[in-house]
Amino acid sequence: MLKNSAVLSLLPLSMLCLAPAARATTPAEVLATLQQQAAAETAGFAGFDAARGEQFFKTKHSDWSCASCHTEDPRQPGKHAKTDKPIDPLAPAANAKRFTDPKKVAKWFKRNCGDVLGRECSAQEKGDVLSYLIGLKP
Repeated sequence: MLKNSAVLSLLPLSMLCLAPAARATTPAEVLATLQQQAAAETAGFAGFDAARGEQFFKTKHSDWSCASCHTEDPRQPGKHAKTDKPIDPLAPAANAKRFTDPKKVAKWFKRNCGDVLGRECSAQEKGDVLSYLIGLKP
């Protein structure tokens, strides 16, 4: 039989085991959130389109495109067009950490859309691009 002090020392461990496991967001969950946003933003929203996302990704919108830094093949490492800072692959198939932190996703979409478009991307644009990136295979 355990003494009271032994039981008390095991209490924090047992509570930790009962706590829900922290889990990362998946790219599909980020896409689902964007789908809700796009439906709220756009009357008649009909879903995302990976082909449209690929075109958006590779098209120069000003001096830059997404591919300017992330390469024509986002499964490959890139580098910032101005600073030459290395960038890990963008496609989740090549980088499992991509699109798993909603705060980082929002931060980087805001910054990169500002650089490429001079404005924030719509939820439709983000969802199209993410659909394209999720669809890329290793």
